[in-house]
Amino acid sequence: MNKEVLIKELQFKAIRSSGAGGQHVNKVSSKVVLSFNVEKSEGLNSREKTLLYKNISSRLTNDKELILACDDSRSQVQNKNKVIDRFFDLLKVGLFVPKKRLASKPSKASIKRMKDKKKKRGDLKKLRQKPNY
Repeated sequence: MNKEVLIKELQFKAIRSSGAGGQHVNKVSSKVVLSFNVEKSEGLNSREKTLLYKNISSRLTNDKELILACDDSRSQVQNKNKVIDRFFDLLKVGLFVPKKRLASKPSKASIKRMKDKKKKRGDLKKLRQKPNY
């Protein structure tokens, strides 16, 4: 994953934010919408693209495009920075590969303890039986 190339591939669009804001809200486009086409990206290799398709497929459109929006702040610059941070956090989650679990076997001491416990329990049950004359 090449961050510099990815940042160049991002497309931003500023639109009017919804919600309260008084007279100022109709004049300023402070909401920032980020769009990123995973399929056409040159900053990701094919393995990373398949991982993204698998892990964040619910966030992608039919055209394999990721769309994120931010309207937390009244400042367009702050919203742009926040949406870029969210984008890279989402990529980190999408590219995460869990460690493969290695099967382990019980130690010799634990096997011995288990057998001793089973033997004790069996002897206890034997003592409960009616005597066989």
